[in-house]
Formats: sequence, C-alpha cells, structure tokens
Amino acid sequence: MTARRAILSGSTFEEQIGYARAVVDGDWVHVSGTTGFDYTTMTISDDVVEQAEQCLHNIEAALSEAGCGWADVVRVRYLLPDRADFEPCWPVLRRYFGEVRPAATMLMCGLSDPRMKIEIEVDARRRS
Repeated sequence: MTARRAILSGSTFEEQIGYARAVVDGDWVHVSGTTGFDYTTMTISDDVVEQAEQCLHNIEAALSEAGCGWADVVRVRYLLPDRADFEPCWPVLRRYFGEVRPAATMLMCGLSDPRMKIEIEVDARRRS
C-alpha cells in the first residue's frame, strides 16, 4: 500500500475550505485547481496572462515538493469564466507545456472569486 501525502502551499483558501494544494498518492500527483494568487501575499493581478504565469509558478512549487516536474504532467485542465481570456494565455501555456504535450481541457465556468480569471489543475505521474 502506498502512502498518501498532502502538500500545502500556505494559501489561506486551503485552511478555510479544507483541501491540499496537491496530493501525492504513490506515483501520482494531483494538483488542485490553482489560481493566480501569490500565496505568500494573497494578492492577485488584474491581468489574466500574469495570473496564468502565477498559477504555473504555484503549480511548479507543488510539483517540485512532490518530487516531479513539468515533464511528468499527463493532464491539465484550464478553467476560465471568460473564453476570450484563454487565447492571450497561450504563449505562457506553450512555454510550460509545449514540449510535454499533456492531455488538456479548457472549461468555461464561474470561479469562486470575481478577481480570478483563470484556474489551472494538473495531474502528474512521477517517473520510476
């Protein structure tokens, strides 16, 4: 039986809502939907591209703590309230995922805070 381990980012949301930034379960790493908040200051940019970049920094920290990296990502989900905000983010997303080519989905939906313009969730599998 493999051990399950929670990774916390220090986000006040994790404490208030009761979840982990990521969960490591054996070789699998499941990173929660991650927004563009800088979790050390709990501030967020008004710019969707800057938010996307911050989402990816936050995800990278969780992946690193889990012992893996971008090359291990097998699935990514993009959640946006406004579909027009997705295309401006493509260059940033391509910079992180262009070589990795994970399976991907973009969903248009409401997010929990009106300041949030994008949320990104990934699943990774650590290499043996």
